[in-house]
Amino acid sequence: MSEEKKPKKGQINIELDENVAEGIYSNLAIINHSVSEFVVDFVNIMPGKPKNKVKSRIILTPQHAKRLLKALADNVQRFEKAHGEIKDYEKAPLPLNFGPTGQA
Repeated sequence: MSEEKKPKKGQINIELDENVAEGIYSNLAIINHSVSEFVVDFVNIMPGKPKNKVKSRIILTPQHAKRLLKALADNVQRFEKAHGEIKDYEKAPLPLNFGPTGQA
């Protein structure tokens, strides 16, 4: 490994695969926990589909879940400072209403 590719002390070397870099769209997160872990399932709910599949599942330790919470809060705060307040629903509308279905 060449000198310039070696991570510096205290740095983490992370590789982002092309397929992972494309991301997966999610408009619903379902969060469950046990004594030892938090499980976050990301779902993409689409109109007209009676059954929707979990697209991605992330399993975290309680400590990492708390770090994620803090990191998300920090990023939302910085986003709102730059772009204005993110509007939120009092209660998320479920099922999501995408309007009337089209006819062919």
